[in-house]
Amino acid sequence: MTEKHRFHCTVCKVRACATAQEDATLPTGCPMREHPAALERARHAYRNSEERRLFQAAARTESGGYLEWPRVREIVEFARRSGSRRLGIAFCTGLTREAAAAADIFTHHGFEVYPVACKVGRLSKEELGLQDRDKVRPGGHESACNPVGQAAVLAECGTDLNIVIGLCVGHDTLFFQHSKAPVTVLVAKDRVTGHNPVAALYGARGYFRRRVLGE
Repeated sequence: MTEKHRFHCTVCKVRACATAQEDATLPTGCPMREHPAALERARHAYRNSEERRLFQAAARTESGGYLEWPRVREIVEFARRSGSRRLGIAFCTGLTREAAAAADIFTHHGFEVYPVACKVGRLSKEELGLQDRDKVRPGGHESACNPVGQAAVLAECGTDLNIVIGLCVGHDTLFFQHSKAPVTVLVAKDRVTGHNPVAALYGARGYFRRRVLGE
């Protein structure tokens, strides 16, 4: 096994975690072997009503539409199964068309939908400590993305589940941190691959080698 990573899950051939045999041999570098106490605490966490509700809704959504439903439909079904009624959409203005399509789908299925654009609040990048050279297009006003503001607005709207559509890397991190409601992702932004980040993983040693590995 490789020693490059702290854990060896990506190269494990044993897959003891996928068997019911509790006495299965745990290989060196297995999180189940290295952190049993943490995993026991996690097991107890599922006794909480909120964690159990969301987990059961997710599992039933997975089994209900396995290899049949696209992700947007999975979100619809997960929202239903988790008892969500109000859906927030935190979206990038560069994906306004996609956010509108998603909002129409969610509305069609009977949800109250609250889409909030990333530029809400009209913050300048200078206000957040950036300089003109830090802008995508230097030389004029450039409104900053405001994921904390998006989360704040959706909290006041009382959303039950928030859905991310194309927030920038890092901006999505802030949104996750500040969202009062549980969050799921419909679209992960990747301008280079048409918002299909896994394409760069498949091509990391080929077409995308220079852009991914810097070689």
